[in-house]
Amino acid sequence: MKSLSQQWFVVQSRPNSERRAVEHLGRRGFEVYFPVYLKRRSHAGKVDMVAAPLFPRYLFVAIDLDSQPWRSIRSTFGVSQLVCRGDRPAPLAGEIIAELRNREDERGMVRLGSIAFRPGEKVRIVGGAFADHFGMFDSMGDGERVAVLLDLLGRKVRVVMNVNVIEAA
Repeated sequence: MKSLSQQWFVVQSRPNSERRAVEHLGRRGFEVYFPVYLKRRSHAGKVDMVAAPLFPRYLFVAIDLDSQPWRSIRSTFGVSQLVCRGDRPAPLAGEIIAELRNREDERGMVRLGSIAFRPGEKVRIVGGAFADHFGMFDSMGDGERVAVLLDLLGRKVRVVMNVNVIEAA
């Protein structure tokens, strides 16, 4: 549990060692926050959703600099470095962690963006190469990208674009 004198700091992990760092920092008594989201993965002809780091190689740790042995973080398995400003860890605004946690669903996955479109809903493209075309919303990709089905040359073509260039038709 985070005490009143603790602040959040950023830890960089070794490549592909975020979960190992979380485990070992937890064993040392630190409160750790490692935000993950559902990422669409296509592998061997199958498409599925997997948990992926929201910030690859980075996690957050709550530390009371006056009472906790924060220097031991650097020698923790899976940790590359504690992000510092000079010789002291650089604190992170607590509102950032609170906002990330507020966006988590019941499984602890951070929801990316809030798209008001459902698959099959008609949309209008308002920017980019397909401006003023109409299509059907297909799906939300990673981050701020969406897939839209457009009628081009007499057939449906799936086009991936920024979410900011579509609106309800």
